[in-house]
Amino acid sequence: MTTWTPLLLADSSPSLRLLVLRELLGRAETDDEVMDLTQLREKDPWIERFLILQNRDGSFREGEDGATRRGSIRITAQALAGLGYMGLGPDHPAVKKGAEFLFSRQQDNGSWPLGVEDELKDEDQKENIKYHMTPLQTALPLLGLARAGYAADPRSERAYEWLVKKSLPEGGWPAGMHNDNYIAAAGYRRLAHSQFGCRTNTTAAVSALALHPGRSQSDTARRGLDLLLAHEYHHAYTLGFEVARITGAEPVKGFGTYYKRYDVGQMLDLSWRIGANTSDERVAEQVKFVMNLQGPYGLWEYPSNPEASRWITFDLLRSLSRLDRKTDWISLQPRTPFQAYPKRTKRY
Repeated sequence: MTTWTPLLLADSSPSLRLLVLRELLGRAETDDEVMDLTQLREKDPWIERFLILQNRDGSFREGEDGATRRGSIRITAQALAGLGYMGLGPDHPAVKKGAEFLFSRQQDNGSWPLGVEDELKDEDQKENIKYHMTPLQTALPLLGLARAGYAADPRSERAYEWLVKKSLPEGGWPAGMHNDNYIAAAGYRRLAHSQFGCRTNTTAAVSALALHPGRSQSDTARRGLDLLLAHEYHHAYTLGFEVARITGAEPVKGFGTYYKRYDVGQMLDLSWRIGANTSDERVAEQVKFVMNLQGPYGLWEYPSNPEASRWITFDLLRSLSRLDRKTDWISLQPRTPFQAYPKRTKRY
């Protein structure tokens, strides 16, 4: 028995123990322990922290630690992402009500509206430029729906079509548009090898595509992931941040800065879902980086919020166990050192 097995199976969360049994240990749905934990999951404190914040109309509100100025669409999408990650799907009443609320706010073209809570301005520009479109307006709601099991819903498919149409010719997604002109992303979230590509918008769009049963293997998803892997930032303090945020251990902040942190754990999750593997040197180096941070008992610690450590450990173990599969992945991006703010050549 590996060192992490008894530690994860002794966790107080039945949802986490159920995920470990299903996805790491391969237990069948007819397994007695799996069936028992499925019944206990409803009272899991990790799930209850989301459920107690649902309104009568199916939307969710923010808790005491939530960020301010987020609209009901984004709050509900984040709640669905958390509930879906922990195993609840369309058969759960709260998830169904939340999904129907999001779909009721969807526009005729498949997108969701830009809200006043997003201020419609880029806080990172020297001059405030009003956004008329940003892929995030649809990628974030769609991501919540996809995690909750609605990726193949016809209404979600319309949103995917809108999102794919907003991708850049070279791959990836822009920060947004002002009228018919692209808005350049701030340096720290520029997308490698792309003039107008935005890492925040591309991460959100690729994450949504990665959860679709068919679109995860599309050229659009692969080109987006290829550009994200070209970023090549390895920071220990950001490892597992996305899982901590999805599960509710980290507060949700920002809009254009939503994916400000480059989380190697998140990149490994996207890699196995879309088809990249350790034959890609960048993925292999990420795996090596992650393995070097594994603790003596098989866990990855998350110092800023230790309660998320076992969730992060589960997520990393799942990714690592799937990255050695043979795929037809081919990278088209050169390995060029990325600079957020390249030095400008002096004229004299």
